[in-house]
Amino acid sequence: LLLGILLFVGLILFRTYIVQKQWLKKWIRIGLIGALLLSEGTLNIWYVMTGAWDIKNTLPLQLCSLMLIFSIVMLITRSYRLFEIVYFLGIGGALQALLTPELFYDFPHYRYFHFFIAHICIILASIYMAAIEKYRITFASIGKAMIAINMIALVVFIINKWIGANYMFLARKPSNPSILDYLPAYPYYIIYLEVVALILFLLLYLPFWLLQFKESHEK
Repeated sequence: LLLGILLFVGLILFRTYIVQKQWLKKWIRIGLIGALLLSEGTLNIWYVMTGAWDIKNTLPLQLCSLMLIFSIVMLITRSYRLFEIVYFLGIGGALQALLTPELFYDFPHYRYFHFFIAHICIILASIYMAAIEKYRITFASIGKAMIAINMIALVVFIINKWIGANYMFLARKPSNPSILDYLPAYPYYIIYLEVVALILFLLLYLPFWLLQFKESHEK
């Protein structure tokens, strides 16, 4: 977690230097794409090799798994529309996962390292787009992110019903301690999560609002 914080802060503090060094900017982007691809690729190889692959548990339908894939596409295409979604859903989901990790394997197991590397890189991908590519979030982006997460949740909810799974915890609360423990029982906690998501998105928008406020006053 400390390493993750250092990487987050470092990418922001040294953004001007990185932008000036095009070769460094290029390799950071390629490095993030590679790390995310390796994370997802090696995870599925591990599932198959250990016989752990299970349609109810190992499809990339958890929020962070989806945002990992979205982050790869965002970094490759430099899509602003994807950035508007991944910034909120990726950072919000990955932060919650890092603070209340759902770990089934302890240090120094592969899954232990995979969990932290994957989630840290999801956050780094959005920070890179904001700090290095200079993409900006607007207030309207919050609405787009809310629509996106509800559309994703609807599709995943239908898949859960179809195969009897619990992706995105839309069928029941996770077994490990999490923020959901402080919310009402199923299905009411899903409604509360809508409010939690909106509050989190507003907090994530705050740095861009402050930046816009500063720039407007400088003019």
